[in-house]
Amino acid sequence: MNTRWTIKPNPNPETVNTLMQSLGVDKPIARLLAQRGISSFEEAKKFFRPSLADLHDPYLMKDMDKAVARIEQALAEGENIMVYGDYDVDGTTSVALMSSYLKTLYPNVATYIPDRYNEGYGVSFQGIDFASDNDISLIIALDCGIKAIDKVAYAKEKGIDFVICDHHRPGAEIPKAIAVLDPKREDCDYPYKELCGCGVGFKLIQAMAAKRGDNIQALLPYLDLVATAIGADIVPITGENRILAYHGLHVINVAPRAGFKAILSQIKKEVITITDVVFVVAPRINAAGRMKHGLHAVELLTEENETQAQHFASEIESHNSTRKDTDKAITAEALDQIEELKEQECLSTVVYAENWHKGVIGIVASRLTETYYRPTLVFTKSGDKLAASARSVKGFDVYNALEACQDHIEQFGGHMYAAGLTIKEEEYDNFKRKFEEVVSETIDRKLLTPEISIDAEIELDEITPKFWRILKQFAPFGPGNMSPVFMSRNLTDSGFGKCVGSEEAHLKCRVSQVDNKSSFNVIGFNLGKKIDCIQNKKPFSAVYSVDENEWNGNVSLQLKLKDIKEN
Repeated sequence: MNTRWTIKPNPNPETVNTLMQSLGVDKPIARLLAQRGISSFEEAKKFFRPSLADLHDPYLMKDMDKAVARIEQALAEGENIMVYGDYDVDGTTSVALMSSYLKTLYPNVATYIPDRYNEGYGVSFQGIDFASDNDISLIIALDCGIKAIDKVAYAKEKGIDFVICDHHRPGAEIPKAIAVLDPKREDCDYPYKELCGCGVGFKLIQAMAAKRGDNIQALLPYLDLVATAIGADIVPITGENRILAYHGLHVINVAPRAGFKAILSQIKKEVITITDVVFVVAPRINAAGRMKHGLHAVELLTEENETQAQHFASEIESHNSTRKDTDKAITAEALDQIEELKEQECLSTVVYAENWHKGVIGIVASRLTETYYRPTLVFTKSGDKLAASARSVKGFDVYNALEACQDHIEQFGGHMYAAGLTIKEEEYDNFKRKFEEVVSETIDRKLLTPEISIDAEIELDEITPKFWRILKQFAPFGPGNMSPVFMSRNLTDSGFGKCVGSEEAHLKCRVSQVDNKSSFNVIGFNLGKKIDCIQNKKPFSAVYSVDENEWNGNVSLQLKLKDIKEN
């Protein structure tokens, strides 16, 4: 697939010079900091050393005082409390965080994760009935609930109160719960809007702890859960999220909970990064809710006995293997469907088969988006309705597109780049037609070609040990603070470049630059087809990130290619 290379504008030269002098760094580092909105020594210090002291006062969030008061009332009066959350990583970590914190104060705490297949996403009538049958009078809903108008009203009829901790965009009406914590509420002045569901849950326990006179340090053991949710939910790693992720990763590396220790035992690495959390921990936590039940993930995350945690992790590993096989098979079927429809030249991708596994359609949607680079929906049968997962391309708001198709949708929710929805079966063709119409009318055509955003053009000899030492401290990386991407021109291969891996899909070589003594090993995943660009010592340009490669105990810097083009 072709890509477009876009170099970010050069930051203000005065800011760059100020940072070079005050921090004692070279120009490439100063430019990267300025691009991230950092203009002074103090701001750089906050960036490189995120401090828990810089977290916002949780009581700045609308309804926080009401939420804390209602929970304290439940504790004082001996009420039964249910902690309710979605079945994905953000939801299960939220439930693990809230339930384990409350249990340090009080024993009458139950946990509930809806069944993906029988109940679907979010607050369910079945969950409320379960609460009613078990004499539960307070439900704390996390990572869901912002659109549960009718469910909250139903619970009220049964004498059950709700405290909602959500981060999804609200609809026109807010549920009539005791408290609705959501920084995206239009009437909420909380300074940071991008918390994940587990982050909102953390702000609630931070508020409770503050009221009890406890120091923020007492809450450190919960930050591994928050960091995992931040990574898995692909929220920006800026502001508070960066602080929470930074300290949460430290907890994972220094004192991981038994469940994380069990999952991470397969990684032989000295330092666990946010990338490891996203690609190793998160898929396994997710696999429980996809293939079996989300409560298995909560059990793993709250288990304190290491032997038992290892047992839970083994079960989840088995679910994850099944998940991989299932999503591979469905992706192949979906790709076949798209090939048959290719002549229609649609700007969106919408596919459906009634027997596809509901637990993996989100993953399949992501794979199809990577392959065809179109806003994508994957539908399957769910009871008497159709359920879908939506994924989008960079720059296109799929949530807004779904909002424009509301006449054909039963319910939907989500974010700019990922959403879920249900429709009546007879509305499928109407919805598909309308969605394509909306995408065609609103999408900028250039968004249908993947963009590689380049931070700076540099020379290879600027990649020094000092440069790498400082670059590593830009982590944790994620949306809003992506791993820096560089471009270099006039590179040549040593002459030993080759294709490697199964089906020779990857490109491996060693490059140097004209009039430049530095040379680096290079790996380009899925770039094997571009070997012609580097053969016969032809000069080429490359876009890459800098990385460490560990082999036989030796650690060296390498360049991880994103794309190459002939000069």
